[in-house]
Amino acid sequence: MAFVTPAVNPDLDLVLERVVDVPPALCFRAWTEPELLKPWFCPRPWRTVDARIDLRPGGVFAVAMEGPDGQRSEEAEGCYLEVVPDERIVWTGALGPGFRPKAVPDGVPVFTCLLTFTATPEGTRYRAHVMHRDAAGKSAHEAMGFHGGWGTALDQLVAFAATLR
Repeated sequence: MAFVTPAVNPDLDLVLERVVDVPPALCFRAWTEPELLKPWFCPRPWRTVDARIDLRPGGVFAVAMEGPDGQRSEEAEGCYLEVVPDERIVWTGALGPGFRPKAVPDGVPVFTCLLTFTATPEGTRYRAHVMHRDAAGKSAHEAMGFHGGWGTALDQLVAFAATLR
């Protein structure tokens, strides 16, 4: 049974959607292979220094990032809910591996992300639908620079993918 795609709730959700010149299979690989994720995942000058991926429902999705002055973020860890090769990835930060509920520090937005990769004549319709548990989390994520940050990361994915063709 496939995960049902919910409607966008403008009070709780953020969406980044663009058509990119990258095939769906390569978008999927860039999100699911640690060595392909690390070069593009966070906006520069920050960089992703570690990525753990156990690509199955209940498996871990975790990243650690480092800033230009050596400051390191806490590892962000979540859980895959659904994986459909080359088409869809659903993961959440509300759960840890094995679907275990987890504590999240105050001020850290909790969300579930539905990534879809749909083939188009130009490449892929890339869509990140990020659902927050409350309006405060959505507002905090938006204020942190969701559109700019996720958009920049997508630009970096596209540029990185061009080096793999």
